[in-house]
Parts: sequence; C-alpha cells; structure tokens
Amino acid sequence: MTSGVDLLPTIVGVVVLAAIATVALALFRAPGRWTPALAILRGAVQLAVISVILTGIVAQPAWIGVALLVMFGIATGVAVRRTGGGRRMVAVMASSIGAGAVVSIGTVFATGALAPTPRYLLAIGAILIGNSMSIATLAGRRFTASVADRWEEVEGWLALGATPRRSTLDLARRAVREALIPSIDQTKTTGLVVLPGAFVGAIFGGLSPLEAGRFQIVVLAAIMAAGAVTAVLIATWLGPVRTKPVLAA
Repeated sequence: MTSGVDLLPTIVGVVVLAAIATVALALFRAPGRWTPALAILRGAVQLAVISVILTGIVAQPAWIGVALLVMFGIATGVAVRRTGGGRRMVAVMASSIGAGAVVSIGTVFATGALAPTPRYLLAIGAILIGNSMSIATLAGRRFTASVADRWEEVEGWLALGATPRRSTLDLARRAVREALIPSIDQTKTTGLVVLPGAFVGAIFGGLSPLEAGRFQIVVLAAIMAAGAVTAVLIATWLGPVRTKPVLAA
C-alpha cells in the first residue's frame, strides 16, 4: 500500500510532463506530436521490466553479458532505422557501435579506472552502448544529409578525378565533429550546468560525492572515446559515395 501511495505522485508528474510536451507540439502543429508521450510510455514499461530482470542478474556475469548483447542488438537496430536501413547499414552500425563500446570498456578496466566487477560492467556498458548509438545516428544522418545537400560539390570532385572517398572527406569530417558536439558540451558543462545521471545515481546509491565524481569523469571520458571511435568508423564506412544518397525519414 505504501509503495502504491509513493508511486502515485511519480505517475502524475510523468503524465503531466508528457501532456506538456504533447500540447506544446500540438499548438505549434509540429508533426509527431504524440511521439514524446508514446516514447515516455514505452520507456516506463521497459524500465519496469528491466528493473525486475536486473534484480535477478546483477551479480551474474554471464547474464550481464547477455543483457549487454541484447542492448547492443536493439541499439544497432535503432541506429539502422534512423539512418535508412539496409543490410550494409546493419554492418556499418553494428561494427561502429560495437568497436566504440568495446574499446572504451576495455580501456576503463585495463587501466584500473574502475574495478572489473559485474555491476560496473553493466553500468558503464549500458551507458556506452546507448551513447554510441546516439552518436552513430547523428554521424550517419548528418553525413548523408550533407552529401545530399551538397551533391553538386561532390560531383565536381568526382568529375575532377577524385576518389569517392576524397570527394566526401570534408563533409565526413564535419559530420564526425557535429555528432560529438552534444557529448562535448555535456562534458564541458558537467558540474556547472549539468549534473549527469551517473553522478546523481552514484550519490543516491551511497557513494560519497568524491567517489561519485570519480565514477562520473570516467564515464564521461569513456563516452568521448567511444563516441569518437564510433563516429570516425561511421564516416569511414559511409565515405565512398558514388550516387546521391536518399535521406532517411
């Protein structure tokens, strides 16, 4: 009964926030006005399910590995859909997101920045996969949009004898940079504008502010490393363009 009473204000708050997002979009007549509310609903259901599942597997390395693989598969699928789909894009996104996450996780544990425990593996693995997914999507969409918008410039390079990769190299570099901007800004403003979830969660979990800060800076550095590797690989994979790309919806 107590948990139900405690949960009611949370439900009310979330519903009101979802309504605010929907009304704001509706008043502006923006497309997809129901998308934020549906995303919140879906996220709430998924968090409820994953909370129950993680309670039983958090101390089991094998099951944590399975959970991370499932997260990786879903992240790849989302990134593929956001960037146009296709078999080739599956390979592009899977290899780029996977490489970014694995390199960063391996570095964190190999250097001793975090102890190689199942809890840390689950926490930092999920964070890196999620952020790599977002960066992969941004890099892919930005590169494709830039090439489509400046196709005459790309054709000019090709007409002069440049390779397909060289003809889009400047656009690819800009796409990498722009895909990393949200992560760079979050890192630069941490503690001034932003108190990241990992930091707040660590404090709520019982860590001292100093230990929570140590954990957070490791997470931020890992996100930057994973994002850089992911974005560069996306741009490298997509770089050789011979025909004008079709923009994803």
